[in-house]
Amino acid sequence: MLKAAIDADIFRETIDVISALVTECRLQVSDAGIQTRAVDTANVAMVSIEVRPEAFTSFTATTQELGMDIAKMKNIIAMMNKGDLLSLDLPEDGHKLALTFRGYKYSITLLDVNTIRKEPNMPNLDLPGRIILSGNALNSAIKAASVISDKIALGIDPTAGIFYMEAEGDTDQIRLEMGKDELESLSMTEARSLFSLDYLKDMGKVMSRATQVEVLLGNDHPVKFLFDIADGKGHVEYLLAPRIEAD
Repeated sequence: MLKAAIDADIFRETIDVISALVTECRLQVSDAGIQTRAVDTANVAMVSIEVRPEAFTSFTATTQELGMDIAKMKNIIAMMNKGDLLSLDLPEDGHKLALTFRGYKYSITLLDVNTIRKEPNMPNLDLPGRIILSGNALNSAIKAASVISDKIALGIDPTAGIFYMEAEGDTDQIRLEMGKDELESLSMTEARSLFSLDYLKDMGKVMSRATQVEVLLGNDHPVKFLFDIADGKGHVEYLLAPRIEAD
């Protein structure tokens, strides 16, 4: 059973976080809120998200696992206006989720969870490099790099005391350097890894709304992005595997 009401913008933000990587997921619902963890079809990126009950106007739920068609939800939220209040209603042992807002009432058939990949475990990684910056600054750098390349290097140069993002195409290159005075936090640990911009562009659009994004880096290791949503009442972790550079 699920009976809840939530601001349409918070629900949109939640769906956008997930849809950046996957089109369906197993949604875990309980009295602690909702959460999911999913990997993309290529096993390159992972999303982990939790939204606590305080993010909802009202929230009552029993522990259950729901198969959610995120692509369909994405289309539905496109119909919502800013300031709309969305009601969610799933009866006990029900298979159709009712979504009601501004006179509209959708009845969405849930997916069979057995047809959806199981939630992955979050890998235990040693990522000593740590940067905290605004989501808008991070997204701007990603967009700038995507003009000339399909990959971007993120790194920390402790000697120069900077966090840098650089990309190189066939004929062009771009580099952005940010010192401690331009960042919320920077650990002086050498780190550098290369990543696909195809994934980062979609993640960046979501992260652009975050006041702060914590970036955890290593050398030729995955990168982890951590940030809050729903006015601090929800939390997101993105994990992206590196591209290995040819010698």
